[in-house]
Amino acid sequence: MSSALRFEWVRLRTLRSTYWLLGIGLLVTAGVAFIIAYATRNDPLDADIAAQVLTGGAEFATFIPVFMAIIGIFSTGHEYRHGTIQPTLTAIPQRSRLLLAKIIMVSLCSVVVVALSLAINLVIGLIFWGELPSFGNPLDEVIPGYFVLVILYAICGLALAQLFRGVPSAIVVLLVTPLLVEGLISGLSLVPALDWLQPALKFLPFSAGARLLATGPYEANGGPEFDYLDRWASGGVFAAFVAIILAVAWYLFKKRDA
Repeated sequence: MSSALRFEWVRLRTLRSTYWLLGIGLLVTAGVAFIIAYATRNDPLDADIAAQVLTGGAEFATFIPVFMAIIGIFSTGHEYRHGTIQPTLTAIPQRSRLLLAKIIMVSLCSVVVVALSLAINLVIGLIFWGELPSFGNPLDEVIPGYFVLVILYAICGLALAQLFRGVPSAIVVLLVTPLLVEGLISGLSLVPALDWLQPALKFLPFSAGARLLATGPYEANGGPEFDYLDRWASGGVFAAFVAIILAVAWYLFKKRDA
Protein backbone atom coordinates (compact mmCIF):
# COMPACT_ATOMS: atom_id res chain seq x y z
CA MET A 1 0.00 0.00 0.00
CA SER A 2 2.84 2.40 0.79
CA SER A 3 4.26 1.91 -2.72
CA ALA A 4 0.87 2.70 -4.26
CA LEU A 5 0.56 5.84 -2.13
CA ARG A 6 4.06 7.00 -3.09
CA PHE A 7 3.24 6.37 -6.74
CA GLU A 8 0.07 8.47 -6.52
CA TRP A 9 1.86 11.23 -4.62
CA VAL A 10 4.56 11.48 -7.27
CA ARG A 11 1.99 11.40 -10.08
CA LEU A 12 -0.15 14.09 -8.44
CA ARG A 13 2.65 16.53 -7.71
CA THR A 14 4.46 16.13 -11.04
CA LEU A 15 1.46 16.93 -13.26
CA ARG A 16 1.35 20.58 -14.31
CA SER A 17 -2.43 20.34 -14.55
CA THR A 18 -2.59 19.84 -10.79
CA TYR A 19 -1.03 23.23 -10.12
CA TRP A 20 -3.01 24.99 -12.84
CA LEU A 21 -6.33 23.64 -11.60
CA LEU A 22 -5.60 24.34 -7.95
CA GLY A 23 -4.24 27.80 -8.68
CA ILE A 24 -7.23 28.82 -10.80
CA GLY A 25 -9.68 27.35 -8.29
CA LEU A 26 -8.11 29.21 -5.37
CA LEU A 27 -7.85 32.44 -7.37
CA VAL A 28 -11.47 32.40 -8.57
CA THR A 29 -12.78 31.50 -5.11
CA ALA A 30 -10.71 34.29 -3.56
CA GLY A 31 -12.09 36.68 -6.18
CA VAL A 32 -15.67 35.74 -5.29
CA ALA A 33 -14.84 36.15 -1.58
CA PHE A 34 -13.38 39.60 -2.28
CA ILE A 35 -16.49 40.70 -4.20
CA ILE A 36 -18.83 39.54 -1.43
CA ALA A 37 -16.70 41.05 1.34
CA TYR A 38 -16.41 44.36 -0.52
CA ALA A 39 -20.13 44.51 -1.35
CA THR A 40 -21.11 43.86 2.28
CA ARG A 41 -18.36 45.93 3.91
CA ASN A 42 -20.89 48.37 5.40
CA ASP A 43 -23.28 45.66 6.60
CA PRO A 44 -23.15 44.19 10.11
CA LEU A 45 -20.98 41.08 10.09
CA ASP A 46 -23.11 38.01 10.64
CA ALA A 47 -22.62 34.28 10.17
CA ASP A 48 -24.28 34.24 6.75
CA ILE A 49 -21.90 36.84 5.31
CA ALA A 50 -18.92 35.13 6.94
CA ALA A 51 -19.93 31.77 5.46
CA GLN A 52 -20.35 33.25 1.99
CA VAL A 53 -16.94 34.90 2.13
CA LEU A 54 -15.08 31.93 3.61
CA THR A 55 -16.46 29.45 1.10
CA GLY A 56 -16.60 31.86 -1.81
CA GLY A 57 -20.36 31.82 -2.27
CA ALA A 58 -21.91 29.33 0.19
CA GLU A 59 -24.36 27.08 -1.73
CA PHE A 60 -23.02 28.46 -4.99
CA ALA A 61 -19.38 27.80 -4.02
CA THR A 62 -18.75 25.21 -6.73
CA PHE A 63 -15.35 26.31 -7.99
CA ILE A 64 -13.12 24.37 -5.60
CA PRO A 65 -15.39 21.26 -5.72
CA VAL A 66 -15.44 21.20 -9.53
CA PHE A 67 -11.70 21.78 -9.89
CA MET A 68 -10.97 19.04 -7.37
CA ALA A 69 -13.38 16.76 -9.24
CA ILE A 70 -11.36 17.39 -12.42
CA ILE A 71 -8.18 16.50 -10.53
CA GLY A 72 -9.95 13.31 -9.47
CA ILE A 73 -10.86 12.66 -13.11
CA PHE A 74 -7.26 13.14 -14.18
CA SER A 75 -6.03 10.78 -11.45
CA THR A 76 -7.63 7.84 -13.27
CA GLY A 77 -8.54 9.18 -16.70
CA HIS A 78 -4.98 10.15 -17.60
CA GLU A 79 -3.92 6.52 -17.12
CA TYR A 80 -6.20 5.51 -19.99
CA ARG A 81 -5.78 8.63 -22.09
CA HIS A 82 -2.00 8.30 -22.24
CA GLY A 83 -1.84 4.50 -22.16
CA THR A 84 0.00 4.29 -18.84
CA ILE A 85 -2.53 2.03 -17.13
CA GLN A 86 -0.74 -1.14 -18.28
CA PRO A 87 2.70 -0.24 -16.88
CA THR A 88 0.97 1.05 -13.76
CA LEU A 89 -0.78 -2.29 -13.23
CA THR A 90 2.46 -4.10 -13.99
CA ALA A 91 4.15 -2.19 -11.18
CA ILE A 92 1.13 -2.37 -8.85
CA PRO A 93 -0.97 -5.40 -9.89
CA GLN A 94 -3.30 -5.19 -6.87
CA ARG A 95 -6.08 -3.16 -8.47
CA SER A 96 -8.06 -2.48 -5.31
CA ARG A 97 -4.91 -1.24 -3.60
CA LEU A 98 -4.14 1.07 -6.50
CA LEU A 99 -7.65 2.52 -6.63
CA LEU A 100 -7.71 2.98 -2.86
CA ALA A 101 -4.39 4.83 -3.03
CA LYS A 102 -5.84 7.18 -5.64
CA ILE A 103 -8.87 7.85 -3.43
CA ILE A 104 -6.71 8.53 -0.38
CA MET A 105 -4.34 10.93 -2.16
CA VAL A 106 -7.11 12.85 -3.92
CA SER A 107 -9.02 13.14 -0.64
CA LEU A 108 -5.95 14.39 1.24
CA CYS A 109 -5.29 16.91 -1.51
CA SER A 110 -8.90 18.08 -1.21
CA VAL A 111 -8.52 18.64 2.53
CA VAL A 112 -5.36 20.69 2.05
CA VAL A 113 -6.89 22.79 -0.74
CA VAL A 114 -10.06 23.55 1.23
CA ALA A 115 -8.02 24.53 4.30
CA LEU A 116 -5.83 26.80 2.16
CA SER A 117 -8.85 28.37 0.48
CA LEU A 118 -10.54 29.03 3.81
CA ALA A 119 -7.37 30.67 5.14
CA ILE A 120 -7.01 32.90 2.06
CA ASN A 121 -10.66 33.92 2.15
CA LEU A 122 -10.49 34.62 5.87
CA VAL A 123 -7.61 37.04 5.29
CA ILE A 124 -9.61 38.74 2.55
CA GLY A 125 -12.61 39.02 4.85
CA LEU A 126 -10.54 40.45 7.70
CA ILE A 127 -9.39 43.28 5.44
CA PHE A 128 -12.97 44.58 5.41
CA TRP A 129 -14.30 43.21 8.71
CA GLY A 130 -11.51 44.23 11.04
CA GLU A 131 -12.50 41.42 13.39
CA LEU A 132 -12.86 37.66 13.44
CA PRO A 133 -16.36 36.35 12.74
CA SER A 134 -18.17 34.18 15.24
CA PHE A 135 -17.67 30.55 14.32
CA GLY A 136 -21.01 29.50 15.77
CA ASN A 137 -24.07 28.39 13.82
CA PRO A 138 -24.10 28.03 10.82
CA LEU A 139 -20.31 28.27 10.37
CA ASP A 140 -19.71 25.36 12.71
CA GLU A 141 -21.57 23.16 10.21
CA VAL A 142 -20.85 24.95 6.94
CA ILE A 143 -17.07 24.61 7.25
CA PRO A 144 -17.08 20.83 7.93
CA GLY A 145 -19.69 20.52 5.19
CA TYR A 146 -17.32 22.31 2.81
CA PHE A 147 -14.61 19.74 3.46
CA VAL A 148 -17.06 16.87 2.97
CA LEU A 149 -18.49 18.34 -0.24
CA VAL A 150 -15.11 18.86 -1.89
CA ILE A 151 -13.92 15.37 -0.95
CA LEU A 152 -17.10 13.85 -2.37
CA TYR A 153 -16.74 15.84 -5.59
CA ALA A 154 -13.13 14.69 -5.98
CA ILE A 155 -14.04 11.03 -5.42
CA CYS A 156 -17.00 11.42 -7.79
CA GLY A 157 -14.69 12.67 -10.54
CA LEU A 158 -12.26 9.83 -9.89
CA ALA A 159 -15.06 7.25 -9.99
CA LEU A 160 -16.58 8.66 -13.20
CA ALA A 161 -13.22 8.59 -14.98
CA GLN A 162 -12.64 5.02 -13.83
CA LEU A 163 -16.14 4.03 -14.92
CA PHE A 164 -15.77 5.51 -18.43
CA ARG A 165 -12.01 4.84 -18.63
CA GLY A 166 -11.34 8.29 -19.96
CA VAL A 167 -11.43 12.02 -19.34
CA PRO A 168 -13.98 13.62 -21.74
CA SER A 169 -17.01 11.49 -20.80
CA ALA A 170 -16.37 11.96 -17.09
CA ILE A 171 -16.09 15.76 -17.43
CA VAL A 172 -19.27 15.92 -19.52
CA VAL A 173 -21.26 13.92 -16.94
CA LEU A 174 -19.80 15.97 -14.08
CA LEU A 175 -20.84 19.28 -15.65
CA VAL A 176 -24.02 18.33 -17.51
CA THR A 177 -25.72 16.48 -14.64
CA PRO A 178 -25.90 19.36 -12.11
CA LEU A 179 -26.22 22.17 -14.63
CA LEU A 180 -28.64 20.72 -17.17
CA VAL A 181 -30.20 17.47 -16.00
CA GLU A 182 -31.05 18.55 -12.46
CA GLY A 183 -32.04 22.01 -13.67
CA LEU A 184 -34.32 20.48 -16.29
CA ILE A 185 -36.00 18.22 -13.74
CA SER A 186 -36.52 21.18 -11.41
CA GLY A 187 -37.99 23.22 -14.26
CA LEU A 188 -40.34 20.43 -15.33
CA SER A 189 -41.60 20.12 -11.76
CA LEU A 190 -43.07 23.63 -12.11
CA VAL A 191 -45.45 22.37 -14.80
CA PRO A 192 -48.76 21.69 -13.01
CA ALA A 193 -49.14 18.27 -14.64
CA LEU A 194 -45.64 17.31 -13.44
CA ASP A 195 -45.75 18.77 -9.92
CA TRP A 196 -45.48 15.19 -8.61
CA LEU A 197 -41.76 15.56 -9.37
CA GLN A 198 -41.29 18.15 -6.62
CA PRO A 199 -41.07 15.75 -3.63
CA ALA A 200 -38.30 13.88 -5.48
CA LEU A 201 -36.16 17.00 -5.98
CA LYS A 202 -34.58 16.60 -2.55
CA PHE A 203 -32.93 13.44 -3.89
CA LEU A 204 -31.17 15.07 -6.84
CA PRO A 205 -27.57 14.31 -5.83
CA PHE A 206 -25.65 17.46 -6.73
CA SER A 207 -28.40 19.79 -5.52
CA ALA A 208 -28.60 17.83 -2.28
CA GLY A 209 -24.82 17.99 -1.90
CA ALA A 210 -24.89 21.77 -2.21
CA ARG A 211 -27.01 21.89 0.95
CA LEU A 212 -23.86 21.04 2.88
CA LEU A 213 -22.97 24.73 2.42
CA ALA A 214 -26.43 26.12 3.12
CA THR A 215 -26.60 29.05 5.52
CA GLY A 216 -30.38 28.93 5.87
CA PRO A 217 -33.49 26.94 4.96
CA TYR A 218 -34.50 26.53 1.33
CA GLU A 219 -36.89 29.19 0.05
CA ALA A 220 -38.82 28.61 -3.17
CA ASN A 221 -38.96 32.26 -4.35
CA GLY A 222 -40.99 31.24 -7.37
CA GLY A 223 -39.21 27.92 -7.75
CA PRO A 224 -40.37 24.39 -6.89
CA GLU A 225 -42.22 24.04 -3.60
CA PHE A 226 -40.57 21.29 -1.57
CA ASP A 227 -38.50 20.79 1.55
CA TYR A 228 -34.90 19.61 1.43
CA LEU A 229 -33.68 17.07 3.93
CA ASP A 230 -31.48 18.54 6.65
CA ARG A 231 -27.86 19.42 5.92
CA TRP A 232 -26.24 16.08 6.72
CA ALA A 233 -29.06 13.95 5.32
CA SER A 234 -28.78 15.89 2.06
CA GLY A 235 -25.05 15.30 2.14
CA GLY A 236 -25.84 11.63 2.66
CA VAL A 237 -27.88 11.63 -0.56
CA PHE A 238 -24.88 12.94 -2.49
CA ALA A 239 -22.54 10.53 -0.68
CA ALA A 240 -24.80 7.59 -1.61
CA PHE A 241 -24.75 8.71 -5.26
CA VAL A 242 -20.94 8.88 -5.22
CA ALA A 243 -20.70 5.52 -3.44
CA ILE A 244 -22.84 3.82 -6.08
CA ILE A 245 -20.74 5.17 -8.94
CA LEU A 246 -17.54 4.24 -7.11
CA ALA A 247 -18.78 0.71 -6.36
CA VAL A 248 -19.68 0.08 -10.00
CA ALA A 249 -16.39 1.56 -11.23
CA TRP A 250 -14.42 -0.47 -8.67
CA TYR A 251 -16.17 -3.71 -9.68
CA LEU A 252 -15.58 -3.11 -13.40
CA PHE A 253 -11.95 -2.12 -12.77
CA LYS A 254 -11.34 -5.51 -11.19
CA LYS A 255 -13.23 -7.44 -13.88
CA ARG A 256 -12.28 -5.65 -17.12
CA ASP A 257 -9.01 -5.86 -19.00
CA ALA A 258 -6.70 -2.88 -18.59
